[in-house]
Amino acid sequence: MISKPRPLSYYASFRSLSNMLRPKRGRDSSPPFRSKASTSARSLPILAIGLIFSTLGLVADPAPDTGRPSVILAVSAPGEDGYNETFGQWAKSWTKAAQHGQARVEVVDKSAADLKQALEVEPKESTNPLWIALLGHGTFDGREPKFNLPGDDLKASDLAEWLSPFRRTVVVVCSFSASGAWLKPLSASNRVIVTATKSGSEINYSRFGGYFAIAIGDPGADLNKDGQTSVLEAWLSAAQKTADFYKTEGRLATEHSLLEDNGDGLGTLSNFYAGVRAVKKPAGAGHPDGSRAHQIHLIPSSEERELTAELREQRDKLELELARLRDQKAAFPDEVYFAKLEDVLLRIARLYQGEQPDSSSGESPRKRIRVINPPDKPATE
Repeated sequence: MISKPRPLSYYASFRSLSNMLRPKRGRDSSPPFRSKASTSARSLPILAIGLIFSTLGLVADPAPDTGRPSVILAVSAPGEDGYNETFGQWAKSWTKAAQHGQARVEVVDKSAADLKQALEVEPKESTNPLWIALLGHGTFDGREPKFNLPGDDLKASDLAEWLSPFRRTVVVVCSFSASGAWLKPLSASNRVIVTATKSGSEINYSRFGGYFAIAIGDPGADLNKDGQTSVLEAWLSAAQKTADFYKTEGRLATEHSLLEDNGDGLGTLSNFYAGVRAVKKPAGAGHPDGSRAHQIHLIPSSEERELTAELREQRDKLELELARLRDQKAAFPDEVYFAKLEDVLLRIARLYQGEQPDSSSGESPRKRIRVINPPDKPATE
């Protein structure tokens, strides 16, 4: 059942796992504390390292998923001659990245009806994401946000209706002015929405789309160095470069990008993050976005490509469970929190050992893991 050894870089696919256990440093750090947690809880950071190294060289037998993602590029009417070349370059950057990621690419540059037709022939269920990038100009009259196309403009409400039958992962990148008004209409489960602006009132030309088109295929935007650039990482890179542009030019920023991936329709600003981790929480009952977006890549690493669709889906669910648990840390006593955390980590380890996440044996899993020099007390997150 087990085949060839993996390189160490493969276990960067545990993305959130090591970051979630590592003590925080810098501006979001907290002083260390003493805990009455159990020995297994206190040793959890070292246990996690043991889990990762104990699974080196393990890979499930089934053949990898051979399907291809789809990328649909809708290119706006230029409005002015200078923008024609700009939007064309954005589309070229997207096409280059999509081809590198072995995705199927289709360009729509005439009317909303053409986009509708392109979506109608797309599989509604698939293990591969559907990417939609809207590149160019947008408008918002206070009632209906629109994306400008040479023919009939695309309405946000129409795109939301056309996407409603899809059960596969959908990524929509709205690279145009006033695109913040598209966030709530398009928000849904298993969907990632990126907008160039935070509202429909940011109506000036948006530069964010050009930076994102480059970042999605740029290895330099890979913040956690796992060999692939996620939607989250590309968004953070593009948002930072957009902010840098206005700062360098001495201008007031007229665009503030949002990311939405948890279905609440609220979105999160890039300044909520340190690296790939949200270090601020939205006001009210909202939750920060980013966990799902960090699992999606237009150009997957070679190690990611070797995962079966089933294994990838199970891993992604466990990582999201891990992220939710961490967000809820304050709601649990330390001992309960670390016990829950250990349970998720053990299920991830079993998954990489070729077992089902809920499998169990007569022997406690922790007895099969070598724990090296457990610390006296856990470090605060």
